[in-house]
Formats: sequence, C-alpha cells, structure tokens
Amino acid sequence: MHDNPQAAEGLAFALPDHRVIALSGRDAAVFAQAQFMNDLKTLAPGRWHWSGWLTPKGRVIALFALLKLDEETLWLLLPDADPVTLAAALQRFVFRSKVGIAVRDDLHVEGAFAPPAQARGADIGGDAGAGVELDFGADAGARTLRILSVSTALHDPALGGRWAAFDLRHGLPRLPASQTDHWTPQQLSLDRINAFSVKKGCYPGQEIVARTHFLGKVKRGLALLEADSALHAGEDLRAAGAPLGHVVACADDGNRHLALAVVPLERAAAPLQVGDTDVWESPLGEGLAR
Repeated sequence: MHDNPQAAEGLAFALPDHRVIALSGRDAAVFAQAQFMNDLKTLAPGRWHWSGWLTPKGRVIALFALLKLDEETLWLLLPDADPVTLAAALQRFVFRSKVGIAVRDDLHVEGAFAPPAQARGADIGGDAGAGVELDFGADAGARTLRILSVSTALHDPALGGRWAAFDLRHGLPRLPASQTDHWTPQQLSLDRINAFSVKKGCYPGQEIVARTHFLGKVKRGLALLEADSALHAGEDLRAAGAPLGHVVACADDGNRHLALAVVPLERAAAPLQVGDTDVWESPLGEGLAR
C-alpha cells in the first residue's frame, strides 16, 4: 500500500475494474451511432469521448469512454459495468449489421498519476498494437490510462481507490450494479463531461433526454459529498432530517470517504446526513470533459 501520495506519482498500477469491449467491422460506427448517447459523427479517428447506453426510458445502463481507433474499430472502456453482460445485450441489436462485438479479455488496463507521454485531451496516444494511452487528467492533476496487451503493473487497492475518488471529485459517477437503470444523464450531470447529445438522431432513450433538455425540466443533478466514515451507494441523503437525495457512487481516497448523490438543483442549505453519518458538500472539480 502507498500511504504517501507523493511516493505513488508516476507508478503504474492495475485498474482491474476497467474492461474493454471492441466493436469492429464495416458498420461498427453506424451501430454505435444508433445505440449510444453521444454523437459519434463529431468524433474523428484517433480521438475519444465519454458516452453511454440507455434504456428506452432514458436511464443509464452503462457509462464508458468510447475510443474511435479508425472508421471500423471502436473500443468501449468500461470502468464498472460487466462487459460480458453488456456485450450480450448489445448483440441483440446487431440484426444484419456488419459489426462484431467482442469482450477483449486479452487487454489490460492500468493507470498512473502522471502526465501521458503522447496523449493530450481527447487525442489517443499510441496504437492498438503497441498499446493505447489516454489523458485522464483534470484540474486536480495529471493522470494517464493505458490499455495494453501485456501489463506488469502492480495491484494496489489504495491507488485504485484514489483513482476512483479522483473520478468522483470531477463528476464522473462510478456506478455499481445497484445504480444502473435508475438515473437519466441529466440527473447524473453528465453534461459536465460532454457525455451525451441532445441534437443527434435517434438512440435508445433519446426522446426522454431531448425533451428533458429542451423543456427545461432538469431538476436534479450530482452533488459531491465527503465524510469521515464509509458511505454506500443506494443510501438516502437527508437534510435536517428530511429526505433530500440518494447516494449513487462511493470511493475512498485514503483521506476522506467520498460519494456522489443525486439531489435537487435548487435546495436550501442545511446539515446533511447519510444514515447516522454527518456529511458535507464540496464543489465538483472541472477538466474531465472530452
């Protein structure tokens, strides 16, 4: 374990909760454009953006980074969702499209709290053969994520927790299975990371997402909470004893227990509690949008 954050700078560590699904073939991009919530037509080869897959009612099934390696090769980098289950669900919508969907168990994901060597912003560094590098940095500092066929990165739960906490601090919800199919992109404040489009053509849930946006009905979004003891996704958040919202994601950075909660955008200041634990709200960081 690495109790000293300075000692961990630049050290590569495994991110075993990150998995890769590959979409390949002539219709890969067309299939992704029809299914996923961000606009792939605006994404050039060699770049990536945040995206996700929704239920027909506009609830988030999975949130991921979508890498466009070339016109016929896309990778979905899943930080939490089960890739086997998701790939099987996507396969049901292939029909006659010329697209292959494969869980890439041969690929390994690692992270480092250091600037990337090649990647910048949404530009992908490296290539699928030698290894792909992404810039996952934000206002709180630099981060590099690599997708490799061979990795010798150490397994360190403390560094993995620090990575997840960084995500939460910048508004990237790390949703456990208990929180899938529950929340719209707006309720998860995914506009902060440019993860969905309200102007592209049809995709599952698009009507709900667009109507909510254009009718100005966004009433809830994310708040960052901190506490001195562990919080758990699915717990209720209360303000002065009254129900206020719900915890959707949790992490521990080694110093504080963090959580993201869906709360009303307009609310009065009041003492906050999750269960018997006092919590306080902190501002969300910026810079993770791509």
